[in-house]
Amino acid sequence: MLYYRRKILLALLEMFGGKLSAIQLQKYLFLFTRNQMTRAFSFVPYKYGCFSFQANQDMTTLGTYGYVEECDNGYVLKNHGNYLAQLDMFDQQLMRNIYDEFGQMSQNELVRHIYVKYPFYAINSTIASTLLSPDEMEKVNAQRPRKSGRKLFTIGYEGVTLEDYLKRLLLEDVHVLCDVRKNAFSQKYGFNKSQLENACKSVGIRYVHVPDLGIESDKRQDLRSQHDYDILFAEYDRTIIPQNQQALRYVYDLILKEERVALTCFEKDPKQCHRSRVAKALMDMANNQYTSNNIVFNVK
Repeated sequence: MLYYRRKILLALLEMFGGKLSAIQLQKYLFLFTRNQMTRAFSFVPYKYGCFSFQANQDMTTLGTYGYVEECDNGYVLKNHGNYLAQLDMFDQQLMRNIYDEFGQMSQNELVRHIYVKYPFYAINSTIASTLLSPDEMEKVNAQRPRKSGRKLFTIGYEGVTLEDYLKRLLLEDVHVLCDVRKNAFSQKYGFNKSQLENACKSVGIRYVHVPDLGIESDKRQDLRSQHDYDILFAEYDRTIIPQNQQALRYVYDLILKEERVALTCFEKDPKQCHRSRVAKALMDMANNQYTSNNIVFNVK
């Protein structure tokens, strides 16, 4: 059984004649999701503009299942199935609208249109200057977050997509993401160490893993109330923090050098994540050299 979001990808390919370049697929999908009430995919500003890691992974999966074939930097639909009819009526009409409005554009015209209308998504583009006028490039550069001052952030990835997570880091102009999980493994797509490191690199954020500041997974198995978390973190303050001052100092030096650093782990609520204890220990060392803030998600 196909996930609904994968039916959207197949319907998009089908609508456009069964073959699209990878860039075209991402751009048409982006335009399609702009008008969805609940967006099926999220996007980040990437080297060719708007990009969905999830959509890219889904296309790989669809290739494995035999629905599509990768060729010539794009995709060919192998298994035709009237996928448009499998979407809800609203999305069917959106798909037709995208085809009618943009289906005759060349790839460069399509990319240029998105860069002009959505300049934030061109901030990491390697081709923007070849497609846009100087005035249009100024608008792109104006969208690039530039925030001054040293600041320590904390951020959890529970309940959010990789793309929205990265977007929040970009909007706060975070320079370094510091992963304080003991084991940087996750069943959630995009948050294994290698996936997260590569994704961060692709949008200009440095990733570092500091496992010495993590908590063994077996100590987190029976946490049912805030009281349980408080007991665990009290032990963390008594043991892990004092025993790992070198790791803590490493993060402290990162903040002084790189200025805007985010600590990350899984939990959405910082009161239920040891990153808040790491942040407190770092703030105790700060001596007014930086401030701290938890990143809250409100990305649409």
